[in-house]
Amino acid sequence: MIRRIAITGPESTGKSWLAEKLAERYHTVWVPEYAREYLAGLGRSYCHDDILKIAAGQLNHEADAMKTAPGFLFCDTELLVTKIWSEVKYGFCDPWILKKLETHVYDLYLLCDIDLPWEYDPLREHPDRRQFLFDLYYNELTKRKFPFAVVSGTGKARLDMAVNLIEELIV
Repeated sequence: MIRRIAITGPESTGKSWLAEKLAERYHTVWVPEYAREYLAGLGRSYCHDDILKIAAGQLNHEADAMKTAPGFLFCDTELLVTKIWSEVKYGFCDPWILKKLETHVYDLYLLCDIDLPWEYDPLREHPDRRQFLFDLYYNELTKRKFPFAVVSGTGKARLDMAVNLIEELIV
C-alpha cells in the first residue's frame, strides 16, 4: 500500500525542498508543484479558470507518480492549496475542487510553518500575509478533520521533525 503525504502551507515555507528531501529519505518519488510548470508556460497573467486546470494537472501528475512510488508518495501541494489560493485571490473556489477535496484525502498532511525567511519568487504574491495564510491552512485542516501536523525548524531540523512525525503518525 502506498501512503500519500501532502506537503502543504503558504508560499515560501519550504514545501518543495521538504517533499524532495523526504522522497530521498524514503527512497521514493515526489510530485512537484504543477502550478509552477503551468504558470511558467502560460505566457499571460493567470485567471480563475487556470486554477482549476492547475488543480486537475496536479492530480494527474500525482496519479502518474503513484504508478512508480514504492511505499510513500510525497506531494508538493495538494487541492487545499488551490482552494485557498482561489478564495484569497478571487473570493470563491470552483465546485470541482471543493468536491475533489472531500474524496482526495491524504494519509498525512504536513503543514509547513512560516518560520522560514520569505524568499522572493515572481510567482509568489503575499509576503505580508504569511500568518493570515498559515491560519487559513490550519483552520481548514482542522475543520475538515484531516490528519495533519505542523512542521517547523530550518534545514535538517525541519526534515528530522517531518521524519519523526511520519514515523510516529503513519508508519
